[in-house]
Amino acid sequence: MDAPTDSLPLKPQCEDALHELYHLLSGEIDDAKRAQIAEHLDECAPCAEPYDFYAELRRCMQQRCQDLAPPELLARIEAAINHEPHT
Repeated sequence: MDAPTDSLPLKPQCEDALHELYHLLSGEIDDAKRAQIAEHLDECAPCAEPYDFYAELRRCMQQRCQDLAPPELLARIEAAINHEPHT
């Protein structure tokens, strides 16, 4: 009987790809790293599945969560930022 795949250790490239999903989706990694992870995701279904889920979740949130903060809140935030000492 085969061991469940959930208990198998991840390959180093899987660990790296899964660790970088947030940064990949938010555009916070360089082009070389993005290409490396994209290539891995194209070849690795277990890593592509969570990527697809989070990409769809992100798209859904961007489409549906478009409320604007009240002007009073924005003014308070701006005042707090301006009041904070800059180093």
